[in-house]
Amino acid sequence: MGYVSSAKKSTTPSGGWSDLWRQEDYWAVWLGLTIIVLAIVFWSNGINFMNWIVLKIPSYSNYNTAISYVSSHKITLLTLYLFFLILFSIAVKALTGEVKRFLVGFTFLFLLSALVSVWGSWDVMKRYNIETPLLALVVGLIISNLFKIPNWLSTALQTQFYIKLGIVLMGASLPFTLIVKAGTTAFAQATIIALATFLTIYWTGTRVFSLDKRFAATLAAGGSICGVSASIAIGGAVKAEKQHVSIAISLVILWSIIMIFILPLAIKALHIPPGPAGAWIGTAEFADAPGMAAAAAINEQAIKTFTLMKVVGRDMFIGIWCFIMAFTSVTRWEKRYIGTKPDALDVWIRFPKFVIGFFVASIIITFLAASPHVVTSKALDNRIINPIIELRNWAFIFTFLSIGLTSRLKDLASVGWKPFAAFTAGVLVNIPLGYLLAVVIMGNYWITVK
Repeated sequence: MGYVSSAKKSTTPSGGWSDLWRQEDYWAVWLGLTIIVLAIVFWSNGINFMNWIVLKIPSYSNYNTAISYVSSHKITLLTLYLFFLILFSIAVKALTGEVKRFLVGFTFLFLLSALVSVWGSWDVMKRYNIETPLLALVVGLIISNLFKIPNWLSTALQTQFYIKLGIVLMGASLPFTLIVKAGTTAFAQATIIALATFLTIYWTGTRVFSLDKRFAATLAAGGSICGVSASIAIGGAVKAEKQHVSIAISLVILWSIIMIFILPLAIKALHIPPGPAGAWIGTAEFADAPGMAAAAAINEQAIKTFTLMKVVGRDMFIGIWCFIMAFTSVTRWEKRYIGTKPDALDVWIRFPKFVIGFFVASIIITFLAASPHVVTSKALDNRIINPIIELRNWAFIFTFLSIGLTSRLKDLASVGWKPFAAFTAGVLVNIPLGYLLAVVIMGNYWITVK
């Protein structure tokens, strides 16, 4: 998870059976699939529980309307809170053991999420295209930059865990046939983007600014593959210094936050359709959570094409890149040292397991939709898919609040001008190249992805 307990630390991924209950990637899969299975079981038994616990604040112009709605749905809100708390507490118990502190922190996070949901449904917010995820990020940033975040709250700010869970749930709304069809396009587009951005940052860092090769590789991974996760994974694979990994993470977060605001504005100014817009965000954003926030500012279609581009196209690269960079580090950069040779098992260890959960969720719903027991596709949407989408949206709100609450702009701005310049060089290649591929060349294809 994003926060590491001082009492009980998660172990490094080993590829062994213990990872199944000791790694957050797996827990995101287990909990995501549990929610999907519960939705199917309740529906098959005629129980409307999943729809009942979902709280979606209707658009309003008068605050009395919102207050009245929440007041009349107090039991629903309490049940939704307990539903998330129980599931998350199981994972926290296995990962850090700090359930009591998580309970207090998550209670605050949930109440703040509910407040943001209400505020985000205000018609003034809708008028200015300030979607709830973006509002959650802004609220989090304001709080974290004005006040010191207490430790009891830090235990609940699990950005990576929430976004991975949200992506697994996202699989339930994307037919597997669509994923297979779009996968080749997304993978090809992502390969071009990843290679061009990685080489730009690495070359600029080593040749122009004389940065250490391991440092430059860590920066390049964060800007080209999948953000924070890639910085950590590649940094570990090439044995980069901890300080360099921290700087790479800070730059990923800094530019990701900037892009959350810039990309939706650019998309609206250029009148880019939602499908290509989401695909462009999938190539231009550096991390899953901020990218999802930017896509959510457009619409549901943009979220889908973003997910196909980012998760299917880019996130799957991380295991392969870790192996390649570890091999390069050992055979070229560390010749004079005695070190462990890279193992093909590294590909599996570093592979983001939540991507598998995303695929499994999609396969489950696709088979269910093809089942003769399903009365209509509308019934499937109303009783299973739509409630899962709403639960996914809550997971995203937790994510964006966590990003804001853990990001202090003062800290992000103190990374040094050379790493910043090298990373920015990659940004200047990434954004126009992503636009060219996603909007100009492949735009007609991404428009058809619904």
